[in-house]
Amino acid sequence: MKTKLLLLFFFTFLFSQAQKGVISGKVVDVDDKLPLPGALVQIVGMNKYAVTDYTGRYEFLNVSPGNYSLQIKYMGYASATNEVQVSEGKNAVIDFSLKAAGTELNEVVVGDILKGQAKALNQQKNNKNIGNIISSDQVGRFPDANIGDALKRVSGVTMQYDQGEARNIIIRGLAPSLNSVSLNGDRIPSAEGDNRNVQMDLIPSDMISTIEVNKTLTSDMDADAIGGSVNLITRATPNKERISATLAGGYLPIREKGSYTAGLVYGNRFFDAKLGAVLSASYNNVDYGSDNIENEWVKDEFGNEFLQAAEIRKYDVQRIRRSSSLALDYKFDDNNSIFANAIYNWRDDKENRFRTTYDDIEAVYDAVDTQKIIGYEGRVRRQTKGGVDNSRNENRRLEDQRVQNYSLRGEHLIHSTLDLDWSANYSKAREYRPGERYIEYRQKGVDMTQDFSESKFPLLTTSGESIAKFKFDSVTENTDDTSESEFGAKVNIRVPFTVVPSQKGRLRAGLRLRIKEKSRDNKFFAYEPVNSGMGLLTDVSTVTFDGKGFNPGAKYIPGTFASAAYLGKLDLNNASLFDKEEDPAEFLTVNYNAKEKIYATYLRWDQDFNDKLSMVLGFRVENTKIDYTGNRVLDEETLEGQINNTNSYTNLLPSLTLQYKANKDLVIRAAATTALARPDYYALAPYVNNIAADREIAAGNPNLDVTFSNNYDLMVENYFKSVGIISGGVFYKKLDDFIYNFSDNQYTTEKFAKDFPGQANPIPTGENWSFIQPKNGDKVNVFGFEVAFQRQLDFLPGDFLKGFGIYLNYTYTNSEAKGIADEDGNERKNISLPGTAPHMFNGSLSWENKRFSARISTNFTSDYLDELGSEAYNDSYYDKQFFLDANASFKITSKLRIFAEANNLTNQPLRYYQGVVANTKQVEYYQARYNFGLKLDL
Repeated sequence: MKTKLLLLFFFTFLFSQAQKGVISGKVVDVDDKLPLPGALVQIVGMNKYAVTDYTGRYEFLNVSPGNYSLQIKYMGYASATNEVQVSEGKNAVIDFSLKAAGTELNEVVVGDILKGQAKALNQQKNNKNIGNIISSDQVGRFPDANIGDALKRVSGVTMQYDQGEARNIIIRGLAPSLNSVSLNGDRIPSAEGDNRNVQMDLIPSDMISTIEVNKTLTSDMDADAIGGSVNLITRATPNKERISATLAGGYLPIREKGSYTAGLVYGNRFFDAKLGAVLSASYNNVDYGSDNIENEWVKDEFGNEFLQAAEIRKYDVQRIRRSSSLALDYKFDDNNSIFANAIYNWRDDKENRFRTTYDDIEAVYDAVDTQKIIGYEGRVRRQTKGGVDNSRNENRRLEDQRVQNYSLRGEHLIHSTLDLDWSANYSKAREYRPGERYIEYRQKGVDMTQDFSESKFPLLTTSGESIAKFKFDSVTENTDDTSESEFGAKVNIRVPFTVVPSQKGRLRAGLRLRIKEKSRDNKFFAYEPVNSGMGLLTDVSTVTFDGKGFNPGAKYIPGTFASAAYLGKLDLNNASLFDKEEDPAEFLTVNYNAKEKIYATYLRWDQDFNDKLSMVLGFRVENTKIDYTGNRVLDEETLEGQINNTNSYTNLLPSLTLQYKANKDLVIRAAATTALARPDYYALAPYVNNIAADREIAAGNPNLDVTFSNNYDLMVENYFKSVGIISGGVFYKKLDDFIYNFSDNQYTTEKFAKDFPGQANPIPTGENWSFIQPKNGDKVNVFGFEVAFQRQLDFLPGDFLKGFGIYLNYTYTNSEAKGIADEDGNERKNISLPGTAPHMFNGSLSWENKRFSARISTNFTSDYLDELGSEAYNDSYYDKQFFLDANASFKITSKLRIFAEANNLTNQPLRYYQGVVANTKQVEYYQARYNFGLKLDL
């Protein structure tokens, strides 16, 4: 009965407004006909306005019949006014073409850099939530090959690196698992095996038109983004024929090899402009590598500190990216349009690694002074990592990563008071590693010395080491397969609703469905040679690397290894040459299957109280159902059975955002929002690994709660007519039930019985085992502030000085985590949330005129806690980083330009340290990169 009354009220309200009309249209650049998103379209004399979307489209609902003047305001462009007549029940379509212009008092050239900044800042200014925008022009002008490298320049954002490329995103100090990434509003699945992280280095920057970084959420957005959400928007269909091509080549000094890049964009409208299409393709081939050392530190009972393991690693890496996308839209009439998008990203990551490991190190103590170390003894291992000798692997480990997304969307003006949109999408990510091989030789009982004279670069040397004494240890081959798929669907409606006469008000409501499945299916085989032809390292084909040119220092000598070609050509599956045996210890525990279904509904109310103050009030409900399967394993090798766990939970998520426009340039925003973060897939997998030989148990935790956060934000932004901004804001987040890895070295049979009721208890009475499991902590308080300044220096005298522009931002973050226990069960004090970088800074200085543009960019992130260990001494920290990049571009003609780019001019390494800053855990160097090319735009 209540439902019928609500429907009766809705339709009575709807048709009571039947005598109204609609105004809609597009706003584009007059020269290139590209859409201008974030434009403010106002009805003159009334507090009614609309903001253009990423296609440049705007819409006014529920407009009374009559004649009106529409005015467009767009920072960096001349304003425009057009007259429009509205008729009953009709959609009056009026388009605008704006021309780039300088400020009213100064003639500033609005070139490529400023056009990109104008698009970004106009969207940021007119957004209801707090966030940042990067336009395609900005991405193109920064020297960034992938989306991850572009994102590191956003205020409050830092990136974690893999092989010199920005991969995992940290927003306002919150780890990648607390952030989300979408493509055109649809979630991107993860190809990572354990977690939900989206690899940002997989997507080329030239495939994306706009990057939105939302630091606060409204109720119509997916809730799993405590730190923030990143939305990647692909190119919209153009309003005229567009052809763009890029051809570039580069040089990578670390391996003295080249890189090759090509890109093509074609777009046009057909069938009397009803059908729009844009096709994009990109290719990038980079051959490089890295130089790496790694250490594991330990203290003995007397307080002596030394290395219990050390490694020297040489990587040779080739990454080949292929990406293509297609966007279509069809306009049935002024009231109905559909959109189709497809994008396919394919990256081959090919790698050889040559690793020397010093481990099983035991200290030798003085016979008289028994607390004094006089030497060390251990073993040395030489391992080659590669792959099968075929056309795909080419003797290298092949990591075949593919991410694809397909979506269909519709927009329908049902009535002058009812707007409806819907979408459905399917996406899949897969990481496939076929034919991955390792071969290792070992020498035991080697005398060692350790030199700590260079505190951050300790050196371990040996005596008596000889390749003639290195004996065959193992040769293996594995195939790893991780995939994640997601089907999503949503429907939204929008109707006018205001409680303040003559002021704008809107109600939005919608439904959302997400069906996800993730699985990991790894296989691992060990091989034993039948004959004795490879018993010693001297028996096989080898390759030797000295320390010359090795970035951590020439004192680190990788040494001699079995060659990658030799490893790749081994006929391992020939039974007359090798005995083959499956090794369950390498895959039984890590394989799992996860299914999730997420149902959501929301209500959002946008209300203007006057021409200065507006509000967005929202409420969202998300229900999550999970179905996970993991393995119960004995001594890493025996499958005792599978464990299945199902669960369901519902989260209620209110939000409130206020915006106050003190004047036309000064905007103040305040927000109180809620968000959540679901645990990583593998953390939820109900596996149990009982290692009786080592008295250890490792387990997943299907009973983990989601991390829930209450967020409070205040931001003040002042925009400059000359395309710029000065802003400052503070934020506070209170996280409940955050997740960390719990360790207990006094785990008893009673504790096991309590934690795993109904399962066979492997711990004998009276014994203490070690236990590791992800658990919920108590709470975390995160607070900080960010400031930004961006401006063209148009106030300086002379045309040359006016061409300079500055971009600066700084973010401070502090956090305190409670409820974390060490391995002895004691609560740890003064612990920050892993991933919280206290200081982040970006800066750039640019100059441009009508033909030439150049920019120098810097990026700094201070050191921060990356991963909690069993105690403070074993905590892992991500060390500070400072990057310096540069790029320049010159227009040969209005359609053709040349460009040059240089990355990592400081040769900034990736460095981790253990416990204290002097104890290097890992340091990896990549050297600079250089790129040169041509770009054609027709």
